[in-house]
Amino acid sequence: MTIALSIIGGLLLLMFGAEFLVRGAVQVAIRLGVSSLVIGLTLVGFGTSTPELVTSVQAALAGSPGIAYGNIVGSNIANTLLILGVAALISPILVASNAIRRDSMVMVGAMIAFAGLSAVVDFGRLVGIAFLAGLAIYLLAAFRQESGADAGQDAASPRREEGGEANPGSVPAAAPAARRSMLVSLLLAVTGLGLVVLGAHFLVGGAVDLARVLGISETIIGLTIVAIGTSMPELVTSVMAALRSQGDVAFGNVVGSSIYNILGIGGTTALIAPVAVPEEIVRFDNPVMIAASLLLVVFAWTGLRVGRREGGLLLAGYVLYIAVLWP
Repeated sequence: MTIALSIIGGLLLLMFGAEFLVRGAVQVAIRLGVSSLVIGLTLVGFGTSTPELVTSVQAALAGSPGIAYGNIVGSNIANTLLILGVAALISPILVASNAIRRDSMVMVGAMIAFAGLSAVVDFGRLVGIAFLAGLAIYLLAAFRQESGADAGQDAASPRREEGGEANPGSVPAAAPAARRSMLVSLLLAVTGLGLVVLGAHFLVGGAVDLARVLGISETIIGLTIVAIGTSMPELVTSVMAALRSQGDVAFGNVVGSSIYNILGIGGTTALIAPVAVPEEIVRFDNPVMIAASLLLVVFAWTGLRVGRREGGLLLAGYVLYIAVLWP
């Protein structure tokens, strides 16, 4: 009973904490006049991946690499097969071609690099620095490309708002979020971060205890219960986007989160708490992660959409993966 409360309580704290953190951080950025593009590429992306980040770092520091890297790899598999499969079943997902050319290729490349390096070296600080540098390069390239594509719209924005005080590229001053005081927004973000850290502590502790009670490896717990739990923000976001027929948001959320998981969370975990990736992940789960991402790219490339049939296949693939993995 105590283990169940620890896991469920930890998951709830992670979900609410991530929500508060994203909302508070976005409100602060809006108050500072930061563009919505920068918010989307940085604050929202990092914010929704905060549960995975804190959980993996704490697990690595606690000497549980199976949970740390099982959470990263398992979250990516859940992103591709479970989350996008459910979203596509709700509403077919239309995919912009630039998302396939740039973001999907970066996602697959990052996964291949992760799998290749984990097979030959321990994940030390050098690997962590390399991954974080790769994430920074990706964000810079994406920002420059998107800024160039939207240059015409950005140039037209001041003329539409001529005579007003709104800053181009930011949310109008009349928006409710922009009216919040900076102090309230900062408190919301700090509260969210605190809840995420506390939730990760309970989740990791409960997951370790559950693995011991059931007599199964921490890696399996990390790949399943922990991974699905920390992916709840992405699941909720993608499902809501599908219900509103915003398939590009669902696709971008999954692909972007997967990139953050590998480069950002994997890099930070290796930098703060260097550990080796468990052998069972190297042998089985890494290839599954890469295969799932390649399957998604193929589905998206054919007709620039992921339809309900493809969504059903993705979801069936996740059910099969869990059936094979769980003892």
